[in-house]
Amino acid sequence: MPHRIKVFAALTATMLFWAFSFVWTKVAFTVFTPVSTIWLRLVISSLFIFGYLFLTRRFQPLRKDDVKWLLALSFFQPFLYFMGESNGLNYIPSTMGSVIVSTIPLLAPIPGVLFMNERFSWLNLAGIIISFSGVGLILFENGFELTAPMEGLLFMALAVFSALAYSVVIKRMGNRYSPVNLTAWQNLFGIGFFFPFFYINEWERFISTPVTADALGALLLLAIFASSFAFIFFAYGISRIGVTRANVFANMIPVFTAIFAWIVLDEALTVKKLAGIAIVIGGLFISQLRRNGITQQ
Repeated sequence: MPHRIKVFAALTATMLFWAFSFVWTKVAFTVFTPVSTIWLRLVISSLFIFGYLFLTRRFQPLRKDDVKWLLALSFFQPFLYFMGESNGLNYIPSTMGSVIVSTIPLLAPIPGVLFMNERFSWLNLAGIIISFSGVGLILFENGFELTAPMEGLLFMALAVFSALAYSVVIKRMGNRYSPVNLTAWQNLFGIGFFFPFFYINEWERFISTPVTADALGALLLLAIFASSFAFIFFAYGISRIGVTRANVFANMIPVFTAIFAWIVLDEALTVKKLAGIAIVIGGLFISQLRRNGITQQ
């Protein structure tokens, strides 16, 4: 029983951190731009995770043959994924963003069927249809009038696509690195991808903009908890109960985000939004009844 409680606590904490990341991102955006937020988040997270790996003597050097695959991984996530997610949250509420991102494990069978010869069950199809109906209920909250700007939806769609492409590439990587080491290397490569955008477009604004305690605190929380501890806890959970059972916990993210956004950001928590969240979660549970998948944040 203590073992089960420990695993449950670790995975619940992971989903809390990832859910709260949508709220922390909104707070960070009051001072930092999306690119600045992502780049600084990756720098802080890399320092933290590499420090952890060296202190615990769990650091795994990167093999020369794996550089090209790490470049591909880092291009899709964190680079394209965070470009989509962070820019998308500039246009749409955090609750809506978390619901759209929560469809990633639901859509994971599609690249599996196309590129990895995996089976696609009727439960997968039913889950997709049910979950997308829930997303539609949230997006079209006022009847058939789209409540979210198209720019925001397109950026969030880019995030979802990037996570799916990432799942294809990571399958190629196999189990050559621990999840913590893989996260550290991805973040390091991601710093390189984001640096030109940060330096050319954001540096002058970054050095001239006063930093508030709230924005700085949100940035540190994103880096330490959402980009570091969350991945470590998730890796621990997967090692104890497997990917499929650990993925079920991802269904908590939209619920946590909606509650946190309501408390912290005063986002409206309407009956339709709650119903849409419930439908999305129901679809996710149905889709995962008989398949394996990988959740990305």
